Amino acid sequence: MVLGKVKSLTISFDCLNDSNVPVYSSGDTVSGRVSLEVTGEIRVKSLKIHARGHAKVRWTESRNAGSNTAYTQNYTEEVEYFNHKDILIGHERDDDNSEEGLHSIHSGRHEYAFSFELPQTPLATSFEGRHGSVRYWVKAELHRPWFLPVKLKKEFTVFEHIDINTPSLLSPQAGTKEKTLCCWFCTSGPISLSAKIERKGYTPGESIQIFAEIENCSSRVVVPKAAIYQTQAFYAKGKMKEVKQLVASLRGESLSSGKTETWNGKQLKIPPVSPSILDCSIIRVEYSLMVYVDIPGAMDLFLNLPLVIGTIPLHPFGSRTSSVSSQCSMNMNWLGLTLPERPEAPPSYAEVVTEEQRQSSLAPLGVCDDFERVLPGPLFAYIQEFRFLPPPLYSEIDPNPDQPTDDRPSCPSR
Repeated sequence: MVLGKVKSLTISFDCLNDSNVPVYSSGDTVSGRVSLEVTGEIRVKSLKIHARGHAKVRWTESRNAGSNTAYTQNYTEEVEYFNHKDILIGHERDDDNSEEGLHSIHSGRHEYAFSFELPQTPLATSFEGRHGSVRYWVKAELHRPWFLPVKLKKEFTVFEHIDINTPSLLSPQAGTKEKTLCCWFCTSGPISLSAKIERKGYTPGESIQIFAEIENCSSRVVVPKAAIYQTQAFYAKGKMKEVKQLVASLRGESLSSGKTETWNGKQLKIPPVSPSILDCSIIRVEYSLMVYVDIPGAMDLFLNLPLVIGTIPLHPFGSRTSSVSSQCSMNMNWLGLTLPERPEAPPSYAEVVTEEQRQSSLAPLGVCDDFERVLPGPLFAYIQEFRFLPPPLYSEIDPNPDQPTDDRPSCPSR
């Protein structure tokens, strides 16, 4: 008998979105199929899948231990989020070459479904960084007697959703800084910078509107600029390794001495980037908007405004609320709104309750006996007396004004 050959082994996912990209979140069910195509009949011990999600960091540092002596220190750390194994064909034992318990697979293409559930606990978003990564994958292994295993691994993406429609991420971010340039005994005027953005949370593809004012009272020509930075932090063995990368930037006009420049919503677009990772113990990904003044021959004047890149975009209501609150805080135009000079009186009791409804409400109720048993006699009588009386007539004149006593000192006039 001539044994057949394995032509292909593939893994496909049942995607939850319209883009046919396998993207999942914590609590989702990951399902798919392992496809096996063979030419001729083969005998199989097992077909297994192994699904795993983990974060891992690794970097090395060179250290000196004395003269002409150096060594390398490795820093590694790993966090496992889930580990799932399942057998699609056969049995667990695949370390021997016995002919017992083998399964025959005929020529052609065969599909085997798999399914598992991601943990309900928060998962770190898939990420590939300089010194670490967060990865989720499914691996299929085909074991046959007298053959090396056929293995295939395929990754899928996990997003731990960040909703930017939360009060903390809708709050405006602002700051002000000033710098005075000195050269020996000469001191020039200050350079001042004020900047504000309408909220803290954004999603990739959005544009950040920057409101800023730069005043140059120095003797030098300066250039206002803005940039979005991504900061990757990796933690292992009590150490931290940080990497800062430029994401996007813009440049303003050169500003000569005594000039002022104002940005009224200058836009800086966020390119496709990974969302912020804030809940992983060994990898952290953060973003910031740096508005700064490039000063030749001196340290730049910069202002950092924190950002959070989320996955759930801004709702229309959130956009309106944020825009209104931002404009109100900037222009304070809302102070011009006035209230009516005289409030409108509420409707009278007769306009709301008809005589027929009032008479029907006076009919004895079955629950009154129960109240009478529970409440003391005088308190029950008090409730019954005022239960169906109409409210007093509306008046803007207090019928019972406070009468100050003679021995009380009066407030001094201002």
